[in-house]
Amino acid sequence: MTTGRALIIGGSLGGMFAAHLLRAAGWRVDVFERSTEDLAGRGAGLGSHEALRAIMSRIGIDTSAPQGVSIPRYVWLDKHGGVVADVPRPRMMTAWSRLYRPLKDLLPSELYHPAKSLLHVEQDARSITAIFADGTRETGDILVGADGARSAVRAQLAPDAKTEYAGYIAWRALIPEAEATEAQRELLYARNAFCIPDGELWVSYPVPARDGDITPGKRDYNIVWYRPADEAALADLNTDEKGVRHEQIPPPLIRRDVIDAVKQAARDSIAPSLADLFVASRPYFQAIHDLAAPQLVFGRAVLLGDAAFVARPHVGAGVTKAALDAACLADALQDNSSIEAALAHYGRVRKAAGDWIIDRSREFGATCIHGQTEPEGRMQRAERAWQEYLRMPDRIHEWGREALAAE
Repeated sequence: MTTGRALIIGGSLGGMFAAHLLRAAGWRVDVFERSTEDLAGRGAGLGSHEALRAIMSRIGIDTSAPQGVSIPRYVWLDKHGGVVADVPRPRMMTAWSRLYRPLKDLLPSELYHPAKSLLHVEQDARSITAIFADGTRETGDILVGADGARSAVRAQLAPDAKTEYAGYIAWRALIPEAEATEAQRELLYARNAFCIPDGELWVSYPVPARDGDITPGKRDYNIVWYRPADEAALADLNTDEKGVRHEQIPPPLIRRDVIDAVKQAARDSIAPSLADLFVASRPYFQAIHDLAAPQLVFGRAVLLGDAAFVARPHVGAGVTKAALDAACLADALQDNSSIEAALAHYGRVRKAAGDWIIDRSREFGATCIHGQTEPEGRMQRAERAWQEYLRMPDRIHEWGREALAAE
């Protein structure tokens, strides 16, 4: 077993998992987060998987109470609101705050350092040093890059690893349950709802409120609508009223005509019970990208979570993957007599796991979201999309079980 000091860059969920699991393995840890704000307010709905709950329990978080909103069924609606399929399919949807808050609160405050923006990493055969924008330096035995999709650690150590645009965007909206009608609540709050217009996919479901509340009447309803957009269309969507083009336009700057157009598209192609919620909201969009780092280990530095792999949202396993990454790293350091051997094991095992997630999400995108199809093929494509989404939770559960068993 090896122990020492770990510098964890990034105080979000991946960083929290790494901090707790490495501490339990005997490591001294410090978490360095570039933001000064409380991260509990970030994010919306998240899928909950057996492997994630197992790791939360391992850390010492009580998972006996409901972790989110239990959804017993999946329903596929046509654009007129007719039910194409309604099948029993239990799923637990949780929220960012219900995971992050207990993890953050459990970590001693003196180990968490906000407003620490990483500038540079230096290392030799025996140690690694993080240099921050405020001029401070911290030295440890390993450095964990858990600083998300725009990782500063990855930017230095693997500068050629960049996100790739998938060719479609996700329109998103989060609606308080209090704004839904009684009929909408009856239909939608017991189901994971789908609409499958030609070349598109709508997925929506109830989630805990941003503060984690799961009390009926106080929850939120999460909408994700995938729509194709080529590079030129994306550039136009990212251009604000003043003609300024953004890499990812901030939601308040999305043009009124863009909002009006997508709301009209919802009226035209989405079931009325769902479209009405969307139209009443202030939706925003995100371009869908993915990324697979060519390697995860760089001397005494490792990449973890979204810093290593950015998967499209379809698999719903980004947080679970980060938790499994952290568990693998902690176990490898316990089971090996040298840091080098431990990190080599981590890099090999979690690279394979990340590649699997990326492949599954790309397969799903290719099957379910693309341009126009011939009329006779539209129903077949919609049926494939429906079946793929029904199958995905089982595939992720099995992937997580295999990962836990391997460790």
